[in-house]
Amino acid sequence: MKYKQLNEEERRVILDKGTEFAFSGKYWDFKEDGTYICKQCRTPLFSSDAKFDSGTGWPSFDDAIDGAVKEILDSDGRRVEIVCANCGGHLGHVFKGEGFTKKSVRHCVNSISLDFIPKK
Repeated sequence: MKYKQLNEEERRVILDKGTEFAFSGKYWDFKEDGTYICKQCRTPLFSSDAKFDSGTGWPSFDDAIDGAVKEILDSDGRRVEIVCANCGGHLGHVFKGEGFTKKSVRHCVNSISLDFIPKK
């Protein structure tokens, strides 16, 4: 499968598991209807219906599209990384039990790891 050519900053986050600065990404305060997809392989990851404002400065979703996101325990054992289940690209981390929504799940995602397809 051919993946999108990533620029240096995209590689730093998606391949090297970096983090963009809070409140700096394109989608942290984005409110359009549609689907968020993996920047690297274009796999649909999150619906805009699952997006909510967590106040953290990163796009937050309380649900992922079934089978699209894989959870991996960080090497420090304290956080759980989320990656695209298709290409393994780093998305961010998932936090459970915070109570932001009824599902009490927050997929905290780097905007740079995403692209957006508007609802038609």
